[in-house]
Amino acid sequence: MQNFLINEATQLAGALQQSINETIKPPSEIAPSRDEPVIYMALVRGTRGYIERVSHQINGSYTNGWYDACTVMLRRLLETLIIECYEAHKIEDRIKDSKGNFLFLKDLIDRMLEESIWTIGRNVRSTLPKLKDIGDKSAHSRRYNAHREDIDKVLKDIRDVVQELLVLAKLK
Repeated sequence: MQNFLINEATQLAGALQQSINETIKPPSEIAPSRDEPVIYMALVRGTRGYIERVSHQINGSYTNGWYDACTVMLRRLLETLIIECYEAHKIEDRIKDSKGNFLFLKDLIDRMLEESIWTIGRNVRSTLPKLKDIGDKSAHSRRYNAHREDIDKVLKDIRDVVQELLVLAKLK
């Protein structure tokens, strides 16, 4: 009798869990992150909605231990902010190929560092390639998985880069 009750309870629990999974789904839009371990939301608040949403994803993936996702989203944020800098100065043609597509991140960084319209701080100049490298490994290397420590080593640098690029993009 006891085994029968345990089996019945297990089946009911399984059916209940399946019903919950079918009924209660995650939001269709990006949920705000609870914490700000990587990107301070005060830095990006009021800039562009897509910059804020990517920043929430960076923070949320870090908090949940999804470090490859965090570094890939960080890479995306850098790419977006570099493009924003060029668009703010109305020189985006300098970072497009002959078909009008934006260049890949490596070339965006190279052009950003060579650009004469602005001066890039020493720390940001040395950090941009490092951040790209971390994101590239997570995005493209089959055998690489980012760890929390990989991100923790560059947290201060991330903050400096994001703030400087936001200022150059005239978003702050």
